[in-house]
Amino acid sequence: MSFLPSFFKNNKSASPASQLVSENITVGMLNDLIPIRNFSTEKLEAFATNLKSEMYPKGSILFRLGENTDSALYLLKGMITLSDDTGKAYEVNDGTAKARFPLSSGSKHTTTALAETDVSILRVSQNIMASRSASSNHFSQLIIPDDLADNRLLQTFAEHYANEKLEIPTLPDVAIKLRNAIQQDVGVNEAAKIIQMDPVMSAKLIELANCPLYVCSTPAKSCFEAINRIGLNATRNLVISLSIHHVFKSHSPLVKKFLDRIWKQSLYISTLSFVLAGLTKQAKPEEALLAGLVCDIGTVPFLHFADNLPKDYYTEADLMRSLACVKGPIGYKLLLEWGFSEEFIKIPVYSDDWYQNTSKELNLTDIVVLSRLHSAIGHTDMASLPVITSIPAASKLKNYSLSPEMSLNLLHNAKQQISDALKAFSN
Repeated sequence: MSFLPSFFKNNKSASPASQLVSENITVGMLNDLIPIRNFSTEKLEAFATNLKSEMYPKGSILFRLGENTDSALYLLKGMITLSDDTGKAYEVNDGTAKARFPLSSGSKHTTTALAETDVSILRVSQNIMASRSASSNHFSQLIIPDDLADNRLLQTFAEHYANEKLEIPTLPDVAIKLRNAIQQDVGVNEAAKIIQMDPVMSAKLIELANCPLYVCSTPAKSCFEAINRIGLNATRNLVISLSIHHVFKSHSPLVKKFLDRIWKQSLYISTLSFVLAGLTKQAKPEEALLAGLVCDIGTVPFLHFADNLPKDYYTEADLMRSLACVKGPIGYKLLLEWGFSEEFIKIPVYSDDWYQNTSKELNLTDIVVLSRLHSAIGHTDMASLPVITSIPAASKLKNYSLSPEMSLNLLHNAKQQISDALKAFSN
């Protein structure tokens, strides 16, 4: 493990000099830091052997907004103030929930950090942060963590999956035919004929084209007019999005409860993704919407599998504990089977990893991660969430700045647009 120390840099914005004394990093310290605590025991022990904290005196500027960086920084001791480009500031104190997350972890700093006291800092290379998710090339491999080894439902499912017996739900014919046709460069007339083969889908698309998301003085009265307004590629993504709801069905009351909850959460994340893509102009809104809808799609085959087992075979707690384990690899497998592009099929793997950093430019996974974090505001214990400026995805925004204050403003200002999107896709 001698290569590990090379990942830890000494690139600093201020010269270490304070009343505090640099100290060795222990495994105990690392076990408190997110997401470092998820590393293997071997890596944590290697870190603890080779690392020391950096010390800065009161008044030091640790980093400035807009500066490029190749490191993530954690506050170990003291207090710092982080301020964004609007002048809004918040404090981070050692020992608090905020101090468990990086102060900054993207390719550039999205805040300015001022040491309010003498501070002790841990600096970690972005290479180390990225190595958490780059260690496996087998995204569809289902690995059961030790704490779920006694979960009979999950063990049975894993055996079923390993034997390639998993039943993958299918998309409706209209979605598959439309996608294949657009790949062959068909025109609007041909696309309209395909969609009109499904009267329900045709009516839904016309309704969607006339909703406030697509403001136009003249309402679309036909499928042809709807496609002409939205565009062929956007229509393809919307038809697939509208089709996905049909896989979230079950006759079991318990499984249906889970599917309904996951669908509503995915729908909310997808509408936030749609809005965020429109604001940033770094992704196509219809692609972002579809990305949000498929972020937790991997839970569906697992829940359908559970639906076919005797009801006394598992408990609600067994289902709940299993979902986080299966949704990444099974989602990857499902989207691969459905013929989605490389950018889409990795979304289920990374969409709830705040510190994923799979590309230098903002991609669909980044949009979904940002949207998932926004969706948790007001619904989750804030102490369990990172500050939005600390995650890599936020540093990739070019035309829009996010901060804790701006995140709340985004949700408030987009409330009507989010409501319109939810109505359009919830029926």
